[in-house]
This record gives sequence, structure tokens and C-alpha cells, in this order.
Amino acid sequence: MSLLITFIILNIANVIIQTVKSIATIKCGKTAAALVNAAAYGLYTIVIVYTNADMNLWVKVIIVALANLIGVYVVKFIEEKKRKDKLWKIEFTVLGTNTDNVNKLLEFAKVSHNFIPNVGKYTIFNAYCATQKESENVKEIIKQYNAKYFVSETKIL
Repeated sequence: MSLLITFIILNIANVIIQTVKSIATIKCGKTAAALVNAAAYGLYTIVIVYTNADMNLWVKVIIVALANLIGVYVVKFIEEKKRKDKLWKIEFTVLGTNTDNVNKLLEFAKVSHNFIPNVGKYTIFNAYCATQKESENVKEIIKQYNAKYFVSETKIL
């Protein structure tokens, strides 16, 4: 029984650190990525040894699958909670005849915006979304009016 519990714990820990490794390799600097990779592959070696232990193959398969389901979900959940809202600029065009309606919808949604009317037969709107909810509201307006759009994220100076 202790072999089974150790195998479960090692696999969950392995999936979590492997997922963190993948994120760190992309988002972190050289030192952090190297340290996380070293820890991940060190633990992975132990997991490989335990994978060769005398246990039913299907028990191992189920444990590894559940460990992946749980471990990846936990890491991604934490990553999403840590992510700070950034300011997004969404630039989109609507037919000039829809300018008043779109302007009212953006005001109702409390989305900071401005617009340039009479650009040919279009109006160009610039929406500044500080939260994901504001971005979702603008996305719905864009979809409702079949607008062409461009999105950019603020960068840290």
C-alpha cells in the first residue's frame, strides 16, 4: 500500500513540476528555467524507477492519467489567478450608421473608449479594457456588429 501511495504522490508532484517547467521555460529567465528543468528531470528519474515497480499496468495508467488531470489543472488554475489584468486596446470599425448604438453600448458597459467618425463610411472605435469582463463586453459588441478589429496589449516600460 505504501508503494501505491508513494507512486501517486510522486506522479502528482512530477506533473506539477513538469507543467511549471514548461511555463518557466517560456516565461522565465535562463537561471529560473534551468533550475526548474533540473528539478523536474531529477524527480522524473525517480518517477521512472517507481513506474517499473511491481504494480498492475492499468493501475499505473489510471494513476498517471489522473495525476495529469489534477496536476495540470492545479498549475493552470494558479497561473490564471496570479495573472494580473492588463490594459488592452481594442480598435474596431463599424458602419457609421451604427456609431450611436455602439457608443451607447460601450458607455452602458462602462468601457473607456473614443471614436473617430466619418472614416469613409465607417467609424473607428478605440476601447480601453482594464479587466477581462470589459474585454468580453467589447467582444460581444464586435460580434453583434460584425466589426473588424485589432487588439493590442500594453507593455511594461
